Amino acid sequence: MQLRGHNAHAPKNEEELLQHRAKDEHYQRASYQSHNHLHKASHDHQLAMPKNKHIEDYDLDYDIDDDNDDDDEDKNGYNLAADLLNNTKNAEVDFVFFNRVPKVGSQSLMELMVRLGKINGFIHGRNPGGAKETVMMPRDGQKDLMGDLLTRPKPHIYSQHIAYMNFTRFHLPRPIYINLVRDPIERIISWHYYIRARWYYNDMKAKFGEKSIEMPSDEFLNLDLDTCVRNHDPHCTFEQMQIKNPVGDHRRQTLFFCGMNKKLCMPFNSEVAMQKAKRTVESEYAVVGTWEDTNITLTVLEHYIPRYFRNAKVAYYLGQERLSRVNRNNVTRIVSDETRQILRKNLTNEIEFYEFCKQRLYLQYAALNLGKRFGEDDYLLVPEQHGKSDDYEY
Repeated sequence: MQLRGHNAHAPKNEEELLQHRAKDEHYQRASYQSHNHLHKASHDHQLAMPKNKHIEDYDLDYDIDDDNDDDDEDKNGYNLAADLLNNTKNAEVDFVFFNRVPKVGSQSLMELMVRLGKINGFIHGRNPGGAKETVMMPRDGQKDLMGDLLTRPKPHIYSQHIAYMNFTRFHLPRPIYINLVRDPIERIISWHYYIRARWYYNDMKAKFGEKSIEMPSDEFLNLDLDTCVRNHDPHCTFEQMQIKNPVGDHRRQTLFFCGMNKKLCMPFNSEVAMQKAKRTVESEYAVVGTWEDTNITLTVLEHYIPRYFRNAKVAYYLGQERLSRVNRNNVTRIVSDETRQILRKNLTNEIEFYEFCKQRLYLQYAALNLGKRFGEDDYLLVPEQHGKSDDYEY
């Protein structure tokens, strides 16, 4: 089985990863306005980008016009294009906050972070969870959680299914924010079959005992998505601007970036919530990646947050068999094009937000390459593989 948009013969070590020759794929660099920074964490200037690191040491055959490089990089290897897209330097504490979105492959990233913690010298902690997730939290709950996280030994990464929390609003130091996103249609499909897998309820029973959710009826477990959508089942009806629905918040990816304001962020497929989520990503998040572009995501994490993600690609591919199967659900079915079109019409703003996050990720990656070339291992756009859901957590 091939992994997320990557060839089956994945590089085994860092040298092999770096020695693959460049491919003629260009992205234009964005013109971003520089932010005013009141504070820098001591571990950042994190974008350590020596100009010759990947060119001279590994003899990649770049066709470089020296006259065009001056605007992007000084003689000491400072990368202006990448720096303008780097929010890591805004962090005020040596702590990464991963407020993970459900059904985007966050379990795989957490497993990777545990491995990287042993290599790079940090601790990964996670919320143990419960039968029901608490995505939205009152002010007192936010303050208590923030206080707990900021007093833990550093450096560390903390992971939890929770909406974006604004530390500076409580006059607390800003952490390094990261997250993952996924095609909203694939998330809907993923969730539908995840909560219809018998093993899911057996696992819940083993973890939470009497507090776990009871096994649903066979009728519920056997309901395919096409039938659910066609029959306007409450679980498959996507009412615009709806606040409450029978299936929780899995359909609202923007919620995890919009924040804790229920009135603003909870309405389903809201344009206002979507725009707020975009602004938060652009101003606060160091990296928002996607497993649909595995190598781009890992490359950006490595360069924009090197304190924590140095050697991420090496660690990932050496453990790819395990990492690609974490929390994987084999109970899936083919979804018709008709159903996908119905979902697309009802997820317009969710889709726009997802595309925005991917565009920003590509811009960050392009900035690392100074807009010249993409490495063939870093970018492999295979449309028929995008959208496949069997390698994600369900």
